[in-house]
Amino acid sequence: LPAEAADPERLRPPVQRRGGGICAARRAERHARHPARAPFQGEQHARAGGVRRRPRAAVCGTFRAARRRAARHHERGTSMQKVTVLCVGKLKEAFYAAAVAEYQKRLQRHCKLEIVELLKEELLKDGIRIRGVYERSDAKVRLNEGMERVKGFLSEEFDTNVEIVENGVKYLVDVRDGQKTGFFLDQKYNRLAIQKLCKDARVLDCFTHTGSFALNAAIAGAKEVTGVDASELAVEQAAKNAALNGVQDRAKFICRDVFELLPELEKQGEKYDVVILDPPAFTKSRNSVKNAIKGYREINLRAMKLVKDGGFLATCSCSHFMTYELFTETIGQAARNVHKRLRQVEFRTQAPDHPILWAADESYYLKFYIFQVVDEK
Repeated sequence: LPAEAADPERLRPPVQRRGGGICAARRAERHARHPARAPFQGEQHARAGGVRRRPRAAVCGTFRAARRRAARHHERGTSMQKVTVLCVGKLKEAFYAAAVAEYQKRLQRHCKLEIVELLKEELLKDGIRIRGVYERSDAKVRLNEGMERVKGFLSEEFDTNVEIVENGVKYLVDVRDGQKTGFFLDQKYNRLAIQKLCKDARVLDCFTHTGSFALNAAIAGAKEVTGVDASELAVEQAAKNAALNGVQDRAKFICRDVFELLPELEKQGEKYDVVILDPPAFTKSRNSVKNAIKGYREINLRAMKLVKDGGFLATCSCSHFMTYELFTETIGQAARNVHKRLRQVEFRTQAPDHPILWAADESYYLKFYIFQVVDEK
C-alpha cells in the first residue's frame, strides 16, 4: 500500500445519509484525516474506520511510521486510559525508578512491546531513562469486555518497591501489588495546597491510601496526624512512609472503615483543625449516581461535624459521573444539614499531566475543594 494512500482525498468515500445522520462512510473519512484515531493492526490489514483498503495488502513502513507519529502526538494530548505511565528518572520534584504500564484496551503482545519502546524513546528525549517496565493490566473492568487480567514485567526484572519523592515527601511505591499503578500522581498539587493549612494543626486524613495527604500535613509541621484507610496493605505502607520521612512520632495510621469511624469520633467529642476526604470513586456508572450522592453527603456531613469552628475541610471526588455541579450541590446540602457555613478557600482539579479535554467529558473527573468551616450562630 503506497504512503500516499493516507491522503484523505484518495480515501474519500461517497457521502450517504441515513435518517438525516452521518453514516459510517463519513466517519471513515474522519479517521483518514486523523489516523491516530483509526484502528491500527500492525502488519495486518489497514483500515480507515470501517472501510478496508486492499484486503490482505501489507501496510508499508512509511505509512506505519506516519501512524505511529500521529498516535504519539494524539496520546500526549489525550491520556485517555490507554496507557498510564509511572516514569523513570527525575521529573520535576519526583524521582521514579520504574515504569508502570496499564492497558485498558485489547492489545496483542507485540503491540504492547512496540508501544513501550515508543514511550521509552519519547521519555528519553526529556532526559528520563527507563530502566524497567511493569504491566498492570489487572483492572476488574477487563472481565466485562472478555479480556484476561494480566500483570508482570515487560522488561528485565527489578525491585517493585520503588522510592519516589513528591513535594519533598518520600514514598515507597509498590508497583506490583499497590492499588492501580501504586501511586496517584493526579493529586500532586492538591496535596501541596493543604500544606499551608497544617502548621501546628491536628489533622484527620480519611481514605489515606499510602499516607500521601497525611504525610504532606506532617512535613508541613502538623502536631498530630491520623490517617485512616480500610486496606491493611495501604496502612502498612503508610506507616513505612512515615518512618521514611522521620515523622512516625506525629503521624499514625489506623485500618478502619471511614463510614463507621467518623460517627464514633463524633460521639467521643473529637475535633480537628483540618479534615481531609480523599475517597475512591463512589460511582463508576450513571446508574449508581444516586447512591454516590448519599455517600458523598454522608462523609462530608460527618467530617464537618469534626472540624473545629474556623477549621478547614479538604474534600474531593474522583468520579467524572459526579459532575462539578452535582458535587458542589451535595456539599452544600451537607453543610445546611449540620448548620455549618462554608467559605471556599480553593477549588482545584487534577494535575496538568492529567489534561482536561473539552471534547472528552470523562477526562474531567477530579474535583477538589478546600473550605473553611464555621458554625452558624
